[in-house]
Amino acid sequence: MTQSTYTRDDLLAAHEQLVDNDCGTGDDQLYTDGGVTPIRTDGDDARQPPVVVKVGGAKAVDPAGAVSDVAHLVANGREVVVVHGGSTAVDETLEALGEEPTYVETPSGVVGRFTDERAMEVFSMVMPGKVNTDLTATLRNAGVDAVGLSGVDGGLLTGKRKSAVRVVENGKKKIKRGDHSGKIESVNGQLLETLLTGGYTPVVTVPMLGKEKDGSVTPVNADADRAAAAVAGALGAELVVLTDVSGIYEDPDDEATRIDSAATPEELTDVENAAEGFMTKKVMAAKEALTGGASAVVVSDANVNDPIVAALNGAGTRITPDALGEDAPGLDVADAALGGDSA
Repeated sequence: MTQSTYTRDDLLAAHEQLVDNDCGTGDDQLYTDGGVTPIRTDGDDARQPPVVVKVGGAKAVDPAGAVSDVAHLVANGREVVVVHGGSTAVDETLEALGEEPTYVETPSGVVGRFTDERAMEVFSMVMPGKVNTDLTATLRNAGVDAVGLSGVDGGLLTGKRKSAVRVVENGKKKIKRGDHSGKIESVNGQLLETLLTGGYTPVVTVPMLGKEKDGSVTPVNADADRAAAAVAGALGAELVVLTDVSGIYEDPDDEATRIDSAATPEELTDVENAAEGFMTKKVMAAKEALTGGASAVVVSDANVNDPIVAALNGAGTRITPDALGEDAPGLDVADAALGGDSA
């Protein structure tokens, strides 16, 4: 599919033309592609929350539509942070080097990458080196003033390193040592705010900075969905998780059973019960984002026209903070510590 390339000046000029038109509404509001008034936080003149977009790294996820939408949103004055995965690229590189990617399952059934020392070397090479650089360049070609960052840069993403994880192998619970992963515990929101205020669009990837027992730090793997959740929570943003399906389905094999929204604890329980496989981590990430302060989370299809705008205007499965109830459910510590990039 051929994509048109616009300079930042082209996009800003188009934005100014749209501002001059009142779209026939008489309220002089700039409308998105779906004709829905952009969400505001408090009154007509209040600042809209940033949008954090998680772009998957699997082959089935085409980033072209997301790139166009980021350019559209930025040209319309919306602050955007892009967080990306890269599981496929990491696996392909490991295999090309004669290494076998290792995935493990926690006692509660969550599957993630086990990152040994060799895998971490490849991970550091591929994610911030190739995948982040390529996506940043693609966004810049679309007129976005994008800045690539890993979680190591400026201490953007930090937390304790987890060198051993609880796993299930052949039906037995074991401790697997030698892992290079961690759970993100803090986000340098000031760094992101500085970039956003300056008109830049951060493009974020793991690794994160893992704190060792002796006080030093080591680059370690972390799940990309949950990295996006941490960033969204820190910024009070709307989190859009783009994947290769249109949302969370009651029946994973039937798109017609998509759950459109979850705004109560009971509805969130339905979402959790429906999530299987890779979707389990996305729901876990949604809960973490909302607990951390995100204004909403949407899980939606990356491969439709205008995927981010569509998600903001009602597509996908939307989860709001009310779904957590007064007593937000706790997260499994073992699962939270299991690293591993996701699609």
